[in-house]
Amino acid sequence: QVQLVESGGGLVQAGGSLRLSCADSGRTFSNYAMGWFRQAPGKELELVAATTWNGGTTYYADSGKGRFTISRDNAKNTLYLQMNSLKPEDTAVYRCAAGRLVSRLRIGQGDYWGQGTQVTVSS
Repeated sequence: QVQLVESGGGLVQAGGSLRLSCADSGRTFSNYAMGWFRQAPGKELELVAATTWNGGTTYYADSGKGRFTISRDNAKNTLYLQMNSLKPEDTAVYRCAAGRLVSRLRIGQGDYWGQGTQVTVSS
């Protein structure tokens, strides 16, 4: 069983940085591809970044390329998202997700989802 809990969100000024974490309390974290998604008010859920089970391959939405970095520590059952040079348009609820196949995860078909953490970027 995968149980995901996000943390690290908050209020930050434009140009600032945040590091999100997603911890899995289960024991099968390394079996899954992992991803970060976000949803702004009135908008659809969108992929931010994803990574394969061992972190060997990463994928980024154009909106975050060059600013966001996804990483994972399988020994700690934790996924991270380092976000730099934040913009007001990055304001959203950020959720992590786990999926057996990264190809399906990238299109939003995750098997397990966290509840989310709010990120607010002020101008």
